[in-house]
Amino acid sequence: MKSQSSERVTLRSESKRLRAAGDYNAAVIAAKKVLVIDEKALGPDHSVAAASLNILAALYCDQGEYALAQPLYMRSLAIKEQLLGSDHPIVASLLNSIGVLYCVQGQYLLAQPLYKRALAIREKALGPEHSVVATSLNNLANLYRAQDQYALAEPLHKRALAIRENVLGRDHPVVATSLNNLAALYCDQGRYALAQSLHKRALAIREKVLGPDHPDVATSLDNLAVLYRAQGQYTLAQPLYKRALAIYEIALGPNHPDVAITLNNLGSLYIDQGQYGLAEPLLKRSLAILENALGPDHPDVATSLANLARLDETTGYMARA
Repeated sequence: MKSQSSERVTLRSESKRLRAAGDYNAAVIAAKKVLVIDEKALGPDHSVAAASLNILAALYCDQGEYALAQPLYMRSLAIKEQLLGSDHPIVASLLNSIGVLYCVQGQYLLAQPLYKRALAIREKALGPEHSVVATSLNNLANLYRAQDQYALAEPLHKRALAIRENVLGRDHPVVATSLNNLAALYCDQGRYALAQSLHKRALAIREKVLGPDHPDVATSLDNLAVLYRAQGQYTLAQPLYKRALAIYEIALGPNHPDVAITLNNLGSLYIDQGQYGLAEPLLKRSLAILENALGPDHPDVATSLANLARLDETTGYMARA
């Protein structure tokens, strides 16, 4: 038993490390082994087994394998509701995870009641000003934003930001996440001046607290570059994409999906600028990374293919002209 427990700890640590490195296939193998150990040692309805189901489900989500993730989350939810009751904060966390799963598939009508139920549980159990309540508000706001319901999204984002600033302090990295979310909403609405000030504040927080070479800093750089690109300010966007790419490659390795997404963004920028020779190798490298890490059916792969098609269409039209 002691040997099995030691193996479990080693496998759990290895799965976490592999996930952080973007090696999701290997991480899934390790997570499956942990689940087998937990179910054999503790039984399939134990809370520890439910936690292992969650980890495996999250890894499948990383890969875009939503059909594999959903039954694991549902099984874990059933276990937790049986053990803890339907109004426990841990149940709310699972409802939130399932809601995210539906959202990334565009199944907003299925996600919305789960997000609302999770929010209600958290407000009742933890109080309306708790930091996890802010997480629920943020997710519900993102759901509304995805459906272009900006008037519903904005007050939720603002309330989440206010809670996080009050609970965690104005310079906390989680506050930076809320700033990014609100900025993205403003960007969607064409309110670029408001978005820019929030993105810049988020970037400043992350650089100060996390250091200039942290992956979250790269995320803020990428977000700011997207904003500049949306306004046609390509010369401002390009160095931000390049710096983000350099950070991701050093911090996460050259074959991480976040590297691929930034390659895709930079390649798309080059298309906008008519620099097709620079765009093509970046887009092809992005596609290769994403197909290897996430599989051919992931939405990010579809985005990468679409950008390559846009490049082919543009250069083909020019050749025919």
